[in-house]
Amino acid sequence: MMHHPLITRIRQYIDSHDLMSYGNKYLLALSGGGDSMALFYVLDELGYDFECAHCNFHLRGEESDRDESFCKHQCEIKNKPFHIAHFSTEEYAVAHHISIEMAARKLRYNYFDKLCLDIGAKAVIVAHHKNDSVETMLLNLIRGTGIQGLLGISPKRGHVVRPMLCVRRDEIEQFLHDYAIPYVTDSSNQIDNVVRNRIRLDILPEMKKINPSVIDSMAETASRLQQVDFVFEKAMLEKMESAIISSESAFDVFNLDKIDDEYMLFYLLKDKGFTPASIKTMYTNIRTTHQGACFKSDTHEALIDRGKLLIQPITSSLRTLKIPELGNYVVDEQFKLLVEQVERKLLKINRSKEFAFFDSDKVCFPLYLRPTRKGDRFHPYGMKGSKLVSDFLTDEKMNIFEKRRQYVLTDAYEHIIWVVGKRPDDNYKVTDNTKNVIIINWKKS
Repeated sequence: MMHHPLITRIRQYIDSHDLMSYGNKYLLALSGGGDSMALFYVLDELGYDFECAHCNFHLRGEESDRDESFCKHQCEIKNKPFHIAHFSTEEYAVAHHISIEMAARKLRYNYFDKLCLDIGAKAVIVAHHKNDSVETMLLNLIRGTGIQGLLGISPKRGHVVRPMLCVRRDEIEQFLHDYAIPYVTDSSNQIDNVVRNRIRLDILPEMKKINPSVIDSMAETASRLQQVDFVFEKAMLEKMESAIISSESAFDVFNLDKIDDEYMLFYLLKDKGFTPASIKTMYTNIRTTHQGACFKSDTHEALIDRGKLLIQPITSSLRTLKIPELGNYVVDEQFKLLVEQVERKLLKINRSKEFAFFDSDKVCFPLYLRPTRKGDRFHPYGMKGSKLVSDFLTDEKMNIFEKRRQYVLTDAYEHIIWVVGKRPDDNYKVTDNTKNVIIINWKKS
């Protein structure tokens, strides 16, 4: 088996792309299908140290359980450690408002990430091959894409490596036949109502009638485009750096005047889940200086605000925290709140907006830290009369993203005593008659 041309090519591909090395442990994603079983035998023949992981998504009834049993048995035969994970994929997809395919992908790779840490594996090995890469090219082309979408599948991305991208599906099938390697067949791969399956079952066969070597030809084209992309990437990085205003806050900020073409915007957003159509609409809004327009993908949102483009990941809503007494409170992974009390005569004023000072006799516990709400009103320190918190934040020139992250601190009667990090309420201020002062420090964890 060692001298089979497929094994030789895979070994050379691994070496030329520095995908694996002896002395390290790896995790093979084993589905039981022909591709992963071929890779299972190749890696075993080449003598790499690896363990296997199988995901049962419970989407195909008895067939899913059959695949699990098959993989377990094959690992027992080869004396390979076997790991299994069970997922309620449909429930996860519904809960997160995503497709079944996307749910399975997220569940699978989250599991692989954790398992790699547990067993000390250097990378996850998956069995994508040359046909998969070409199918990805066509899928991206159909949906609309830039240069990177035409590069196919990368041999290495993060901690995931793909040693079989140098061989075609028919070559893998021949290898399986030559050595009578067992495998199972996923019946869903033969249904043409999924876009990728339609490309595999309908479109590529028609293309092969025009050019029997279309898989190799398109793979070679992708290889040439990778060289073009290297030059292009360097130029776009330089343009992007000139447009960056800030990338240190919770969101990235770019100068709209520097985003001078639609493809630059596409480049900025290429890993943020936005569709080409939404990017085109966003670029139109930029050119017409449509302020306040907000766009969302599954993972990110973008905001046009006063000559700037703001991009941030979609995060969970702020929570409400009850503060029953003095003490140190953890708000989230980023912030905590320290609540103390001192005598007025011992008070040392800190002018930082992270600190707020209140007359102890005027503050009634428990306090509540919560997000702002529509209709919230307070009496800003040093001003006459009350003001809507929303108007106050607008006067502070805060954008929508910042307003959504804004906390207020209320007393037991739900009166706002502090717009956190911005301005305390004048009604609770320290005066000459104050005996004790409550000091609240909002700080990073």
